[in-house]
Amino acid sequence: MARPASVSKVLIANRGEIACRIATTLREMGLRSVAVYSEADAGARHVRVADEACGIGAAEPRASYLNVEALLGAARESGADAIHPGYGFLAENAEFAAAVEGAGLTFIGPTAEQIRAMGDKRAARALAAKAGVPVVPGAEGADAGALAKAAKKIGYPLMVKAALGGGGKGMRVVDDEAALREAVEATARVSQAAFGDASVYVERRLERARHVEVQVAGDGAGQAIHLFERECSLQRRHQKVVEECPSPAVDERLRERLTFAAVALAKAVRYRGAGTVEFLVTPEGEFFFLEMNTRLQVEHPVTELATGIDLVRLQLEVARDGALPLGQGHVTLRGHAIEARVYAEDPARNFLPQAGEAVRVRWPAGPFVRVDAGIESGDAVPMHYDPILAKIAAFAPERRRALERLTAALDDAMVHGVATNLPFLRALTRARAVLANDVDTEWIEREFLDGFAAVAGAPAPELALAAAAIAEMIGAGVPGAAASAAGAPDPFVALGCWRLPGLTS
Repeated sequence: MARPASVSKVLIANRGEIACRIATTLREMGLRSVAVYSEADAGARHVRVADEACGIGAAEPRASYLNVEALLGAARESGADAIHPGYGFLAENAEFAAAVEGAGLTFIGPTAEQIRAMGDKRAARALAAKAGVPVVPGAEGADAGALAKAAKKIGYPLMVKAALGGGGKGMRVVDDEAALREAVEATARVSQAAFGDASVYVERRLERARHVEVQVAGDGAGQAIHLFERECSLQRRHQKVVEECPSPAVDERLRERLTFAAVALAKAVRYRGAGTVEFLVTPEGEFFFLEMNTRLQVEHPVTELATGIDLVRLQLEVARDGALPLGQGHVTLRGHAIEARVYAEDPARNFLPQAGEAVRVRWPAGPFVRVDAGIESGDAVPMHYDPILAKIAAFAPERRRALERLTAALDDAMVHGVATNLPFLRALTRARAVLANDVDTEWIEREFLDGFAAVAGAPAPELALAAAAIAEMIGAGVPGAAASAAGAPDPFVALGCWRLPGLTS
């Protein structure tokens, strides 16, 4: 067992909704929170909800949220004895984790060695295979000619990816050798620019596959547990949009195999804290290791709702005590949870990120609705950072009811002043295929986006706007908002709550 650490004040090395969410658990645990902020975030909500706050530099991320020295300086200035990285920014940066612990502080996450090993797709694949976890047939390197020879053995179509990093950066699909050479060169350039390493790898492309991930937690000494799986197949450009727990595509037998494989990998690397092992699952029930995320996931709320376990608290307790606070027998499923990510982006303009002032914001409320929000009315939405504004999640005893509750919650959400993807989410959660669970990782772009774009681009009927305005004034929802989730995108529903001229919800 690791030596217990003293944790009384935690610096949150992040911003927005995840910083607000971490501060909530710190308060519940009786620990003080320290927010950090750039010049663009001086008045941000995450600064207001923390116990203390330190400025760390200019708006540009490299001058603030990616500035290791500024973050360590803020920790020294505030007297923090631990740092929680959240997700994004430096959360999966091995050098940052090493610098934190080198400064005598507790890093709320895995060790630098674990981050480094799992962040390199080559090393992660090798570790997974050694642990008996199925991996997609593939090959690695930077030589297009050598990769072309390997590709002939693997067979087309193929995926070309950066050996380091994630989030779909540089990812390409190729169907023949000519396309492969071009894709390898292009991905190598992206990989070198983004991660400082031009290496790529190619792997067999799995058709109509689902993205299913398993939440794991380890004590850093070889013990690990799982907290079941999440369904993350609703994606656009390889970025998750809607997630749920448990996966409606996983039966008990497949769940047992998936979770066993994920725990085996966590044990093999002696993983510390919370992490996620991601898989691609074929229609035939085969599954293959995709990658391991060595941090808290954006979609962690659905696991918390479905298991009743606070993952941020778990991270803190492992870091503080050097032991898992619970065993596998304490983890049970108790219903179904679904989450949608609300972004400051304009679906009518190819999801172009947006910035400005959120003049008026209203988030839904209810006994089975959870909102992790980073903004309130009057807050600025800077152009410099990831455009996520909030996560809206709903819980119910079974999936259909949870989906209905999420749809109603999305109808009740409102952001004026900055365009958001709320109309897209409202239409998506009403789609027949989503209701029927007949989706895969490419379904949105293959079958949904064109129809949604046609509806989103249509002129809004003045009568619908007038009716919505009246409903807003009397405090009711938009007419039709509680309609059935089945069916094609409805322009009357996609409008959401009434909007002032020039402002978008």
